[in-house]
Amino acid sequence: MYVGVDEAGKGPVIGPMVAAAVRADPQRLPADVDDSKRVAPRRRAAIAAELRASDAVDVAVATVGTAAIDAPDTDMNTLTVRGQARAVRAVTHPGDPVVADAGDTSESRFADRLRAFVTDPDRGGDVAPVADVAVDAAHGADESDPVVGAASIVAKVARDARIDAIDPVYPGYDVGSGYPSDPTTREFLRAYAADHGDVPPHARRSWSTCTDVLAAVEQSALDSF
Repeated sequence: MYVGVDEAGKGPVIGPMVAAAVRADPQRLPADVDDSKRVAPRRRAAIAAELRASDAVDVAVATVGTAAIDAPDTDMNTLTVRGQARAVRAVTHPGDPVVADAGDTSESRFADRLRAFVTDPDRGGDVAPVADVAVDAAHGADESDPVVGAASIVAKVARDARIDAIDPVYPGYDVGSGYPSDPTTREFLRAYAADHGDVPPHARRSWSTCTDVLAAVEQSALDSF
């Protein structure tokens, strides 16, 4: 029994980042658990529901909103550590090892920072710290470790649900996936900014995608003056 942790939504321009931690015996997980990117959406949703319903599995999710992401005094690596730590603290029992998908170029640095956030009473908000915990982090852990893979699926399904909930907030627009590479999302940002003079509240306005959209809208206004 150990804890795996991963996050989804680090790179999108719309919506929050979501971290998830799963505490389980890997033998008690569905046989096809894998990195969420390698599991079909319908099967991801079914696995996430199965994990949440299982008495043999503990699941926790932590959300990092756009306001925190846009804050000038932080960065995505720190926010990834913070989100993962909040999820880990919610499910970890004394003596549980933790395996994380590393969100930093240095696996050891990410592991050290995650352990510090998990054990520090001043860094967890309303989630109690874990007095002592061994943390290992590796790139690609969501592919190589089944419990981390389970966490990646939970995080992805939770993140997708939040995007699905955002879409109805903007009637007349199609939000798309929320990723900068998605033409539908880029068109949503452009059209919304053209109509309202600003990017939508769910956008990460500090992202270059939003900066470029606002610059284009301002230039268009100047050209029509």
